[in-house]
Amino acid sequence: MALSGPPTVHGQDTLPRLFRHVVRQRGDAVAMREKDLGVWRGVTWRDYGERARRVGLGLVALGLRPRDVVSILAENGPEWLYTDLGTMSVGGVTNGIYTTDAPRQVEYIVNDSGTRFFFAGDEEQLDKILEVRARCPGLVKIVVFDVEGLHGFTDPHVMSFDDLLDLGARYEHEHPGAWDPLVEIARPDDLAILVYTSGTTGPPKGAMLSHRNIIFQLGFTDYLTPPREGDQQLSFLPLSHVAERTFTVFYPLSTGSTVNFAESIDTVPDNIREVAPAVFFAVPRIWEKFYSGVALRMREATRAGRFAYRWALGVGMRMAECRIQGRRPPLALRVLDRLADLVALDNVKRSMGLHRVRGAATGAAPIAPELIKWYMALGIDMREVYGQTENC
Repeated sequence: MALSGPPTVHGQDTLPRLFRHVVRQRGDAVAMREKDLGVWRGVTWRDYGERARRVGLGLVALGLRPRDVVSILAENGPEWLYTDLGTMSVGGVTNGIYTTDAPRQVEYIVNDSGTRFFFAGDEEQLDKILEVRARCPGLVKIVVFDVEGLHGFTDPHVMSFDDLLDLGARYEHEHPGAWDPLVEIARPDDLAILVYTSGTTGPPKGAMLSHRNIIFQLGFTDYLTPPREGDQQLSFLPLSHVAERTFTVFYPLSTGSTVNFAESIDTVPDNIREVAPAVFFAVPRIWEKFYSGVALRMREATRAGRFAYRWALGVGMRMAECRIQGRRPPLALRVLDRLADLVALDNVKRSMGLHRVRGAATGAAPIAPELIKWYMALGIDMREVYGQTENC
């Protein structure tokens, strides 16, 4: 990262420039994966860039102007990311809306943000915006990712995501060379994204984050662990939250890691074991569930299994205490810790799918210090992250 002037990542000072650079550099490497009929299907950085480009050019064809706001109401998935970076790459501003929000909340955010283009994940989310559309005068077009269940539905202000991609492809054919000048529109201090807070002290407020804000924080992506080629991530928390947005959308632009989208919140434990992420961020509730699952399995284990676990965990706790106090563990303890990992702790981590985790983070709510210490005892480098949305 540059020490003077605007911060940069890989020599780029805005998200559109960084995205274009990474697409060119990583090409056929896998950027993201999602499950289709039980099989993980990959999307390369090249394909990622092409689809984001078509989204952006499709929006330009529909009349998007620089600094126009595009809101996304959808579950995590590749289309979310295509829309996010495609919008920013043509000078637009993106805003995520929680899929649990009611129509009246959607109406408020659409009007407060000045949203002109709205992306709905499916029929359920489309129904919310259609219910309040008459009270959203600035809305120009609604795009639907998944049109299953909308057979026979027609509305001049609603189009499918596939149709938007086709529109973008036609625009590119008719305006060759249009993309790169659009990518250059954004400046470091321009608004990049809006993130609406929970509104605990009144109505939700849109935190305004610039390209400079986000590029600056990406300069510290090795805070959890230095990235390695082939690192995997799992995306399952709402992308409308700034923490998950950072880990899923922006972090890989710096590290080149592959994002895997969980099938649903219910399949997260299975998906973690399948993916075996290198970096993992979750709210305390998820970490507590992992711990409870291990505790339950230990109650059902054999006497020998319980003894091995208790002994190994005791060794791990002594190691964790040394780390917490900033002391180097004595050699004898380090040897015992290696043995404890072989005897029990590695199996515990594998049962949760966390055996490859080099950096773990928790945030967005308080967590018991004892729980952090338990994970540290397993050999998982757990960090608690906190801050204001406005400062991310």
